[in-house]
Amino acid sequence: MLVAITRGVSPSLSQCELTHLERQPIDFINASLQHQEYEDSLASLGCKVYSLPAEPDLPDSVFVEDTAVVLDELAIITLPGADSRKPEIPSIVEALKPYRKLFYIREPGSMDGGDVLRVGKRIFVGITPRTNLEGIDQMRKILAPYGYSVKGVKVHGCLHLKSAVTQVAANILLINPAWVERSEFGQMEFVEVDPFEPFGANAMMVGGKVVYPSAYGNTRRRLEARGIILQMVNASELAKAEGGVTCCSLIFTSVTTS
Repeated sequence: MLVAITRGVSPSLSQCELTHLERQPIDFINASLQHQEYEDSLASLGCKVYSLPAEPDLPDSVFVEDTAVVLDELAIITLPGADSRKPEIPSIVEALKPYRKLFYIREPGSMDGGDVLRVGKRIFVGITPRTNLEGIDQMRKILAPYGYSVKGVKVHGCLHLKSAVTQVAANILLINPAWVERSEFGQMEFVEVDPFEPFGANAMMVGGKVVYPSAYGNTRRRLEARGIILQMVNASELAKAEGGVTCCSLIFTSVTTS
């Protein structure tokens, strides 16, 4: 069974951390409705959705992806690069405890889960203001006994690695080549975003389909031309907070630790 851990939209979302976007009004009600649509889409794709309560005092807490990296064998609790996000961690720890053995990124390391892209046993980690080399080295040591390789990847112009590249099929990555180099990912195939849709590289594979934002119609057509089946969602309000479809859930196969 696929499990999806999500969290309700914080009513303080408009106070979110921003790095590359200008602050603009965010409609909390519309954001909540869109998030519910997102959760419904995950359920329709076979996920058992566990929605944690909204955190009124933690504006970015709907973006649960940044607090953990969940693999088949274990979960790594990250240490987000923005201090305002560190209080999000304890509730994610409690949510993941029943499913995985937990490991932790410790100071002086930092890591946002949005910087972590898994392709099979290869882990690519964005080197960004939110994720540092010490955090990447800690992840490498944690994962070495499990047969994973971990590679740091330079990112420029966007918040996270998965703002620039995500996996959309077994051997296909969706990429914005202005923000990350194709050569970093070895012998993969690529679909490039439409140049007028630079934020269109964030997509999420779930249950044989790819969850994708409805805002990027030109890139959508490029994906469909490659035979990729899309599940469209409206994520316009959370996008104002530099959020994408991968950001709002932790999805994994249910394996209890008992």
